Amino acid sequence: MPQETRIIMGMPISITILDAGADDADLENVFDYFEEVDRRFSPFRPDSEVSRVNRGEVPEPSAEMQEIFALADATKEQSHGYFNIWRPDGVLDPSGIVKGWAIRNAARLLREKGFENFAVDAGGDIQCRGKNAQGEDWRIGIRNPFCLDEIVKVIHPRGAGIATSGTYQQGLHIYNPHSGAAAEEIVSLTVVGPDILEADRFATAAFAMGRRGIAFIEGLADFEAYEIDARGIARMTSGLKAYLA
Repeated sequence: MPQETRIIMGMPISITILDAGADDADLENVFDYFEEVDRRFSPFRPDSEVSRVNRGEVPEPSAEMQEIFALADATKEQSHGYFNIWRPDGVLDPSGIVKGWAIRNAARLLREKGFENFAVDAGGDIQCRGKNAQGEDWRIGIRNPFCLDEIVKVIHPRGAGIATSGTYQQGLHIYNPHSGAAAEEIVSLTVVGPDILEADRFATAAFAMGRRGIAFIEGLADFEAYEIDARGIARMTSGLKAYLA
Protein backbone atom coordinates (compact mmCIF):
# COMPACT_ATOMS: atom_id res chain seq x y z
CA MET A 1 0.00 0.00 0.00
CA PRO A 2 1.97 3.04 -1.21
CA GLN A 3 1.41 5.93 1.18
CA GLU A 4 3.49 9.03 1.83
CA THR A 5 3.25 12.61 3.10
CA ARG A 6 5.45 15.46 1.91
CA ILE A 7 5.46 19.21 2.49
CA ILE A 8 4.70 20.93 -0.82
CA MET A 9 2.98 24.25 -1.51
CA GLY A 10 3.62 25.09 2.15
CA MET A 11 1.36 22.30 3.49
CA PRO A 12 1.37 18.53 4.09
CA ILE A 13 0.22 16.56 1.07
CA SER A 14 -0.64 12.90 1.63
CA ILE A 15 -1.20 10.32 -1.10
CA THR A 16 -2.59 6.85 -0.39
CA ILE A 17 -3.13 4.24 -3.10
CA LEU A 18 -4.70 0.93 -2.10
CA ASP A 19 -5.00 -0.86 -5.44
CA ALA A 20 -2.91 -3.94 -6.18
CA GLY A 21 -0.01 -3.11 -8.43
CA ALA A 22 0.48 0.44 -7.14
CA ASP A 23 4.05 1.29 -6.25
CA ASP A 24 6.25 4.17 -5.14
CA ALA A 25 6.64 5.37 -8.71
CA ASP A 26 2.91 6.10 -8.80
CA LEU A 27 3.25 8.24 -5.68
CA GLU A 28 6.25 10.02 -7.18
CA ASN A 29 4.26 10.89 -10.28
CA VAL A 30 1.58 12.62 -8.19
CA PHE A 31 4.08 14.44 -5.97
CA ASP A 32 5.94 15.63 -9.09
CA TYR A 33 2.65 17.12 -10.31
CA PHE A 34 2.16 19.06 -7.05
CA GLU A 35 5.75 20.34 -7.30
CA GLU A 36 4.99 21.57 -10.81
CA VAL A 37 1.87 23.38 -9.57
CA ASP A 38 3.91 25.02 -6.80
CA ARG A 39 6.54 26.19 -9.29
CA ARG A 40 3.87 27.82 -11.44
CA PHE A 41 1.37 29.20 -8.93
CA SER A 42 3.20 29.95 -5.68
CA PRO A 43 2.98 33.67 -4.80
CA PHE A 44 6.01 33.14 -2.53
CA ARG A 45 8.41 31.98 -5.25
CA PRO A 46 9.91 34.91 -7.16
CA ASP A 47 10.36 32.72 -10.26
CA SER A 48 6.76 31.43 -10.38
CA GLU A 49 4.41 32.46 -13.16
CA VAL A 50 2.15 34.13 -10.60
CA SER A 51 5.03 36.28 -9.36
CA ARG A 52 6.03 37.16 -12.91
CA VAL A 53 2.41 38.10 -13.74
CA ASN A 54 2.44 40.42 -10.73
CA ARG A 55 5.62 42.05 -12.01
CA GLY A 56 4.14 42.48 -15.49
CA GLU A 57 6.59 40.06 -17.08
CA VAL A 58 4.08 37.65 -18.69
CA PRO A 59 2.53 38.99 -21.91
CA GLU A 60 0.67 35.73 -22.56
CA PRO A 61 -0.30 33.59 -19.53
CA SER A 62 0.07 29.81 -19.84
CA ALA A 63 -2.93 27.60 -20.61
CA GLU A 64 -3.01 26.51 -16.96
CA MET A 65 -3.01 30.11 -15.75
CA GLN A 66 -5.80 30.99 -18.17
CA GLU A 67 -7.81 28.03 -16.86
CA ILE A 68 -7.42 29.35 -13.30
CA PHE A 69 -8.49 32.84 -14.45
CA ALA A 70 -11.61 31.38 -16.07
CA LEU A 71 -12.49 29.34 -12.97
CA ALA A 72 -11.92 32.36 -10.74
CA ASP A 73 -14.10 34.60 -12.92
CA ALA A 74 -16.90 32.01 -12.87
CA THR A 75 -16.65 31.62 -9.10
CA LYS A 76 -16.67 35.38 -8.59
CA GLU A 77 -19.88 35.67 -10.58
CA GLN A 78 -21.54 32.65 -8.93
CA SER A 79 -20.66 33.92 -5.44
CA HIS A 80 -21.85 37.50 -6.02
CA GLY A 81 -18.30 38.81 -5.87
CA TYR A 82 -17.27 37.12 -2.62
CA PHE A 83 -14.52 35.18 -4.38
CA ASN A 84 -11.75 37.20 -5.97
CA ILE A 85 -8.16 36.14 -6.74
CA TRP A 86 -7.17 39.79 -7.23
CA ARG A 87 -6.44 41.58 -3.97
CA PRO A 88 -7.51 45.22 -3.51
CA ASP A 89 -3.89 46.29 -4.12
CA GLY A 90 -3.99 44.65 -7.57
CA VAL A 91 -1.84 41.67 -6.63
CA LEU A 92 -2.80 38.27 -8.05
CA ASP A 93 -3.13 35.51 -5.44
CA PRO A 94 -4.94 32.42 -6.80
CA SER A 95 -4.29 30.29 -3.70
CA GLY A 96 -8.01 30.11 -2.92
CA ILE A 97 -8.69 28.06 -6.04
CA VAL A 98 -5.38 26.44 -7.03
CA LYS A 99 -5.30 23.91 -4.19
CA GLY A 100 -8.64 22.30 -5.04
CA TRP A 101 -7.81 22.42 -8.75
CA ALA A 102 -4.49 20.66 -8.12
CA ILE A 103 -6.06 17.97 -5.92
CA ARG A 104 -8.71 17.29 -8.55
CA ASN A 105 -6.07 16.97 -11.25
CA ALA A 106 -3.91 14.71 -9.07
CA ALA A 107 -6.91 12.43 -8.50
CA ARG A 108 -7.47 12.36 -12.27
CA LEU A 109 -3.88 11.22 -12.77
CA LEU A 110 -4.54 8.27 -10.47
CA ARG A 111 -7.80 7.39 -12.18
CA GLU A 112 -6.10 7.53 -15.60
CA LYS A 113 -3.64 4.95 -14.28
CA GLY A 114 -6.60 2.69 -13.52
CA PHE A 115 -6.64 3.10 -9.73
CA GLU A 116 -10.01 2.89 -8.00
CA ASN A 117 -9.15 3.12 -4.27
CA PHE A 118 -7.12 6.14 -3.19
CA ALA A 119 -7.08 9.39 -1.25
CA VAL A 120 -5.39 12.70 -2.01
CA ASP A 121 -5.21 15.05 0.97
CA ALA A 122 -3.63 18.50 0.64
CA GLY A 123 -3.80 20.62 3.76
CA GLY A 124 -7.01 18.93 4.91
CA ASP A 125 -8.84 19.27 1.58
CA ILE A 126 -9.55 15.77 0.32
CA GLN A 127 -10.56 13.82 -2.74
CA CYS A 128 -10.95 10.09 -2.21
CA ARG A 129 -12.36 7.26 -4.27
CA GLY A 130 -13.45 3.68 -3.67
CA LYS A 131 -12.75 2.01 -0.33
CA ASN A 132 -10.22 2.51 2.48
CA ALA A 133 -7.72 -0.04 3.81
CA GLN A 134 -10.49 -1.80 5.77
CA GLY A 135 -12.59 -2.18 2.63
CA GLU A 136 -15.09 0.37 3.93
CA ASP A 137 -16.18 3.82 2.79
CA TRP A 138 -13.62 6.51 3.49
CA ARG A 139 -14.31 8.46 6.69
CA ILE A 140 -13.26 12.12 7.00
CA GLY A 141 -13.32 13.84 10.38
CA ILE A 142 -14.19 17.49 10.99
CA ARG A 143 -12.02 18.85 13.80
CA ASN A 144 -13.21 21.03 16.63
CA PRO A 145 -11.38 24.30 15.85
CA PHE A 146 -11.15 25.05 19.57
CA CYS A 147 -9.73 21.60 20.43
CA LEU A 148 -7.98 20.05 17.44
CA ASP A 149 -7.75 16.61 19.03
CA GLU A 150 -11.54 16.35 19.01
CA ILE A 151 -13.55 15.21 15.98
CA VAL A 152 -17.03 16.74 16.00
CA LYS A 153 -18.45 15.10 12.87
CA VAL A 154 -17.45 12.19 10.62
CA ILE A 155 -18.33 12.43 6.93
CA HIS A 156 -18.52 9.59 4.43
CA PRO A 157 -17.82 11.42 1.16
CA ARG A 158 -18.46 8.46 -1.19
CA GLY A 159 -16.56 10.12 -4.02
CA ALA A 160 -17.47 13.72 -3.18
CA GLY A 161 -14.80 16.33 -2.43
CA ILE A 162 -14.38 17.85 1.02
CA ALA A 163 -12.81 21.27 1.63
CA THR A 164 -12.50 23.23 4.86
CA SER A 165 -11.87 26.96 5.15
CA GLY A 166 -10.94 28.24 8.57
CA THR A 167 -8.90 30.60 10.69
CA TYR A 168 -7.94 28.21 13.49
CA GLN A 169 -4.63 27.15 11.93
CA GLN A 170 -3.65 29.91 9.48
CA GLY A 171 -5.15 32.85 11.35
CA LEU A 172 -7.18 35.55 9.60
CA HIS A 173 -6.37 35.05 5.92
CA ILE A 174 -9.75 35.20 4.14
CA TYR A 175 -11.22 38.62 3.47
CA ASN A 176 -14.59 39.96 2.41
CA PRO A 177 -13.69 41.49 -0.97
CA HIS A 178 -16.60 43.94 -0.73
CA SER A 179 -15.53 45.49 2.58
CA GLY A 180 -11.86 44.54 2.72
CA ALA A 181 -12.36 43.30 6.29
CA ALA A 182 -11.11 39.95 7.53
CA ALA A 183 -13.78 37.25 7.82
CA GLU A 184 -14.04 36.75 11.60
CA GLU A 185 -17.59 35.52 12.27
CA ILE A 186 -16.88 31.93 11.27
CA VAL A 187 -13.99 29.81 12.53
CA SER A 188 -14.50 26.70 10.40
CA LEU A 189 -16.61 25.93 7.33
CA THR A 190 -16.47 22.48 5.74
CA VAL A 191 -18.08 22.06 2.33
CA VAL A 192 -18.95 18.79 0.60
CA GLY A 193 -19.22 19.16 -3.17
CA PRO A 194 -19.35 17.08 -6.35
CA ASP A 195 -15.54 17.08 -6.45
CA ILE A 196 -12.75 18.77 -4.52
CA LEU A 197 -12.40 21.71 -6.91
CA GLU A 198 -16.08 22.56 -6.58
CA ALA A 199 -15.98 22.14 -2.80
CA ASP A 200 -12.83 24.24 -2.41
CA ARG A 201 -13.83 27.22 -4.51
CA PHE A 202 -17.21 27.59 -2.83
CA ALA A 203 -15.82 26.96 0.66
CA THR A 204 -13.55 29.99 0.25
CA ALA A 205 -16.36 32.16 -1.11
CA ALA A 206 -18.88 31.08 1.54
CA PHE A 207 -16.39 31.67 4.35
CA ALA A 208 -15.87 35.24 3.14
CA MET A 209 -19.65 35.77 3.41
CA GLY A 210 -19.57 35.20 7.17
CA ARG A 211 -22.82 33.98 8.69
CA ARG A 212 -24.59 34.17 5.33
CA GLY A 213 -22.22 31.60 3.85
CA ILE A 214 -24.00 28.47 4.97
CA ALA A 215 -27.28 29.75 3.52
CA PHE A 216 -25.45 30.32 0.24
CA ILE A 217 -24.26 26.69 0.26
CA GLU A 218 -27.79 25.54 1.15
CA GLY A 219 -28.98 27.15 -2.06
CA LEU A 220 -26.48 25.32 -4.27
CA ALA A 221 -27.52 22.00 -5.81
CA ASP A 222 -25.31 19.05 -4.78
CA PHE A 223 -23.47 20.95 -2.02
CA GLU A 224 -23.63 20.62 1.77
CA ALA A 225 -21.78 22.33 4.62
CA TYR A 226 -20.97 22.27 8.33
CA GLU A 227 -20.14 25.56 10.06
CA ILE A 228 -18.68 26.43 13.46
CA ASP A 229 -18.78 30.10 14.40
CA ALA A 230 -16.56 32.16 16.68
CA ARG A 231 -18.84 31.41 19.65
CA GLY A 232 -18.52 27.67 19.11
CA ILE A 233 -22.06 27.28 17.73
CA ALA A 234 -22.44 24.79 14.88
CA ARG A 235 -24.91 24.81 12.00
CA MET A 236 -25.25 22.51 9.01
CA THR A 237 -27.16 22.39 5.76
CA SER A 238 -30.29 20.29 5.56
CA GLY A 239 -28.83 17.55 3.36
CA LEU A 240 -25.54 16.97 5.18
CA LYS A 241 -27.08 14.13 7.19
CA ALA A 242 -26.86 11.97 4.06
CA TYR A 243 -23.07 12.04 4.43
CA LEU A 244 -23.01 11.35 8.17
CA ALA A 245 -24.13 7.69 8.05
